Amino acid sequence: MKIETICPAKVNLFLAVGPPDVSGMHPLRTVFQAISLADRLVIEDSPTGQDELICNWPGMPENNTLTKTLRLLRELIPVPRLRMTLTKSIPAESGMGGGSSNAAGLLRCLQAINPGWIPDFVAHSVAAAVGADVPFFLTGGCARGEGYGEQITALPDGEPRWLVVIRPNEGVSTPAAYRALDAMDREWRAYPPDPWTALFNDFERVAPCMCGEIAERLQVHGAEGALLSGSGSAVFGWFSSEAEAAQALGALQNENLGDLWLARTLTREESLWTTW
Repeated sequence: MKIETICPAKVNLFLAVGPPDVSGMHPLRTVFQAISLADRLVIEDSPTGQDELICNWPGMPENNTLTKTLRLLRELIPVPRLRMTLTKSIPAESGMGGGSSNAAGLLRCLQAINPGWIPDFVAHSVAAAVGADVPFFLTGGCARGEGYGEQITALPDGEPRWLVVIRPNEGVSTPAAYRALDAMDREWRAYPPDPWTALFNDFERVAPCMCGEIAERLQVHGAEGALLSGSGSAVFGWFSSEAEAAQALGALQNENLGDLWLARTLTREESLWTTW
């Protein structure tokens, strides 16, 4: 057995954070969009009889979303020991969901191996227990998130858009961002009719100043809109064509803003790509 899947990053086109409820959790209204910046995950039978995780990123903690997914899944069904090879491209503390996408990629691989083995409701339950963003990556494409972000409604694939994504050298701690946001009075915004033309993220209120500067620079170089993704610190700007995005990327590479990527939006089918 050997199966490979893409683990795409996401950006949030809209993200409104409600006040914490009695559990201390924050209800959300958000719109996710999968993009072509992605990790790759290969799953194989373990030749050693033990779980193995091989990763090109030396900062991968021993307890991570892949090990947590396996642990929770094995409480429900028997899962053989696996060798997992993860090639990471999505930066940490960027608000683009790399760890969540990895967890969902593992669930999708295991479902593909035996379609009747892990029912969708089991996969979704495990995904939500691993992290609020994980259920989105089981759906992919563009989707609305409610509840704590785990209640997913698929939206139609839109026209392709090209992105320049910039992750400054400074990361953002999600718990710290929530604490800072809770110290502010704010309206819990309703969904806009078209999030692409009304980009919004509550976390921009508390993001590092550098993130706002990056958004401004993206727009100076022709982005039709620019926004922080998730709790940050990555910022994306969107363009109507690859040529416009590539030109902006070339210009911005000389401004020492951080790490830069050229990406495009993915359809649902593209974001769930899996192969044997």
